[in-house]
Amino acid sequence: MNEQVIKILVVEDEMLIGAKVSMFLSELGYEVTGILPRAEEVLNHIQENNPDIALLDIQLKGEMDGIALAQTLMQTHRIPVVFLTANSDDATFQRAKTAQPYAFLTKPFNKTDLQRALELTIARMAERGESLPEARAKPATDFILSDRIFIHHKDRMVKVLFEAIQYIEAERNYCRIVTQTKEFILSMPMKNLEDKLPDFFQRIHRSYIVNLKFLDEIDEFSVRINSATLPVSKSFKNDLLRKIRLA
Repeated sequence: MNEQVIKILVVEDEMLIGAKVSMFLSELGYEVTGILPRAEEVLNHIQENNPDIALLDIQLKGEMDGIALAQTLMQTHRIPVVFLTANSDDATFQRAKTAQPYAFLTKPFNKTDLQRALELTIARMAERGESLPEARAKPATDFILSDRIFIHHKDRMVKVLFEAIQYIEAERNYCRIVTQTKEFILSMPMKNLEDKLPDFFQRIHRSYIVNLKFLDEIDEFSVRINSATLPVSKSFKNDLLRKIRLA
């Protein structure tokens, strides 16, 4: 399957902050559906744009603040909410918890803080079996975070840590993910996955990528991981040996 772009709505009445958040989101590969200054504008926007996640400033001008808006969204649209706040006092935090946000971001925050909050939100969505709105017609929504993949397996979203993967085999537009205990099918071409793997993975053949930490033997034409013998192409052999020396 093609990588899915996650759509995010920003509700922030300080437009300079909203623009900065929007820039961060675009740089991180998300789609921004809009930057809205008032809660009263949000419901119509959601009907037309169907965002996957909402970033809400708690202190919004108008009759409805961010917490009240989040409570409404929880009841009407079940959209995951991440709160943005410059006010971290306990009373505000306790009230905000009633809206069941997926994460909090305290201003000022940087792009890394935002990235981690969104990865946490996406991971929690997957663990709860919540599909992204655009994917509801296709429940097999596999996606990748910084240290793990969530793979649709037997009607559930299963977390597979990169550290646990022994090797990956390409099967047309899919990948077979082999761990120490299980195998999974990831609905993604190997090329798309390869670009997101940590440095301890290395392609050894057009159809195979291995986790260097699991290598048991290497010879001229193959490597062995446990009982599996995998071919090594001449074009990848030098890269494999170089990375092993650096590991």
